[in-house]
Amino acid sequence: MPDSCTPQEPAIPIPAFLSQLAVSGVAVLVIVALAAAARLARPNPPLDEAAARARLADDFPEAQIDRVWLAADGAAALARSGSRALYLFRLGDAWVARDLAWSDVASAPVRGGRLHLRLSDVSPRLARPVLAGWSPEAA
Repeated sequence: MPDSCTPQEPAIPIPAFLSQLAVSGVAVLVIVALAAAARLARPNPPLDEAAARARLADDFPEAQIDRVWLAADGAAALARSGSRALYLFRLGDAWVARDLAWSDVASAPVRGGRLHLRLSDVSPRLARPVLAGWSPEAA
C-alpha cells in the first residue's frame, strides 16, 4: 500500500467527456430544430371562385356546381350542386371537402354573420364560415 494518497484518474478524461457532451448537445439541438421545421405549415393562398371550383371538381367529379359562396377570409367555400351542398375548408395546410344535404345548410342558423354548419368530424369553429353574399334563397 503506498504511503501517499494520489487521486485516481477518471475513467474518461475530462476534456474528452466535455467534447462528447458538447457534440451530443448540438446533435439534440439539430434534431429539435428539424422537428420544429417539419411542423411548419405550408402557406395556402386564399380561395377564389376558380380555385374552389377546381378543388371541388377534384373531390366530387360528378357534381354540377350551380353557385359558389366564398368565405371572407378565403379559408372556406360553400357550393350548391342540386340538392347537395359541397363545403370546402382549410384544415392545417390542406383543403378538406364535405358533402352535406342542401336542406341542412339552408336551414343552418346564421349568428354574428357566421353560418353554423353541423359537421360531426371536425372542430365546430371550422364549420362557421363568414360567407360573402350568403343567402340560401338566392341559390
